[in-house]
Amino acid sequence: MATRDRLDEIDRKILKHLQEEARISNAELADRVGLSPAPCLRRVRTLEERHVIKKYVTLLDPAALDLGVTIFVQISLDLQVEDRLEIFEHAITRRPEVLECYLMTGDADYLVRVVVPDVAAYERFLKDVLTRVDGVAGIKSSFALKQVKYSTVLPLEPARSPASPAEGAAAKAPKRARARGGTRSFR
Repeated sequence: MATRDRLDEIDRKILKHLQEEARISNAELADRVGLSPAPCLRRVRTLEERHVIKKYVTLLDPAALDLGVTIFVQISLDLQVEDRLEIFEHAITRRPEVLECYLMTGDADYLVRVVVPDVAAYERFLKDVLTRVDGVAGIKSSFALKQVKYSTVLPLEPARSPASPAEGAAAKAPKRARARGGTRSFR
């Protein structure tokens, strides 16, 4: 490890490969990141101990399990006080159909992602669970029509804003023109 708080290039390579394929063998991982197996395993163990690697999971296809309906639910509480937040969070974290829950800024206090087999199952969840939690004052549900992107892979490299094809060509053109000794004008 480079430092206690920072990851070096090899750590990032290890994390990249483990995010894409958690069942990769240590020998294969070591080969891909350019280490021998023993130092590679030590680094993985250190990343686990530091809780950079939280756990290993198996991702399932919701549609194959008849869980094809995803709903994003905005929850507003009557009061934004610690007791109300704790009551809601305790109730929601116990529900298996809730895959994610975030305390938010803005119009709603929480954003929750729910996965169920059908609309009737969501109606039961809404009536039997959400409306019965003390302090819930508002519920807005949005049904996902199509999943455009889903990833569990965190970006390990800083995000760069890609130049448009036109900008890239314009940026390169003056260099080529200067190299030939000429100039170019753009209109």
